[in-house]
Amino acid sequence: MAEENKTLVTEFVLTGLTDRPGLQVSLFLLFLVIYLTTMLGNLGLILLIWRDPHLHTPMYLFLGSLAFADACSSSSVTPKMLINFLSKNHMISLFDSECITQFYIFASSANTECFLLVVMAYDRYVAICNPLLYPVVMSNIFCIQLLSVSYIIGFLHPLMHIALLFRLTFCKSNVIHYFYCEILQLFKISCTDPGVNMLLIFIFSVFIQAFTVMAIMVSYTRVLFAILKKKSEKGRSKAFSTCSAHLLSVSLYYGTLFFMYVCPGSGPAEDYDKMYSLFYTIIIPLLNPFIYSLRNKEVIGALRRIINK
Repeated sequence: MAEENKTLVTEFVLTGLTDRPGLQVSLFLLFLVIYLTTMLGNLGLILLIWRDPHLHTPMYLFLGSLAFADACSSSSVTPKMLINFLSKNHMISLFDSECITQFYIFASSANTECFLLVVMAYDRYVAICNPLLYPVVMSNIFCIQLLSVSYIIGFLHPLMHIALLFRLTFCKSNVIHYFYCEILQLFKISCTDPGVNMLLIFIFSVFIQAFTVMAIMVSYTRVLFAILKKKSEKGRSKAFSTCSAHLLSVSLYYGTLFFMYVCPGSGPAEDYDKMYSLFYTIIIPLLNPFIYSLRNKEVIGALRRIINK
């Protein structure tokens, strides 16, 4: 009987951001605007890069891929959250693929984005430190290989954690105190010891973040020295402008990712975890297209050409 009871819970209740009824409609409208703006910004940037031949360069190919990953990340979480704001039924099924699909799309997008940021840093390193070799090094074939590796690793890695999720049983509670089906929250309500699952998530999260952060830091350290050696003030200004947007995006991304999966909280810190997660899954995908576009003369120029056609 005990074993049967352990398999009973296969559907969970997402409590969302708040249980206050008076805030549900306001939050729905707020996050609907954020989601539509996120989709407009990211998909618009992809369309702009595709339509304008001046943007058919490795840097914008990688930027378009990052925008796609951001759109997937936001879409994995926000639509379900919007539905829950207006619905009384906050159920999400684990083994009928709804919960697993949400986690997989989010985790795949997050992993892919880590490696895309490394690729973008390497692209800037070659462009600034070896400008004469840039067309040879960053060939079309090599760029496609870099993107392929980023997406293959990004989409294969979460499959291991999903496979291990099936070893868990749930009987303590079916309430997830979160706004989406987040894997660490599932561990908290598992009847089976999730120690192995948590250990592997910690190891792979630390490894991926350490590797990608170090690669980005090495690239930009060399870029910084190369910029400081430039005699032209205009050249230094252009190089700093090119890199500043990427560094801001990297800082926001890795800062929240570190607190979510390397230093997860418990007790009172859970509210901070939810805030970090909200910023990471919804706000960063909103900000990225504007971070990369607003001060980018090539993107603004391409937008003007499209509008004036």
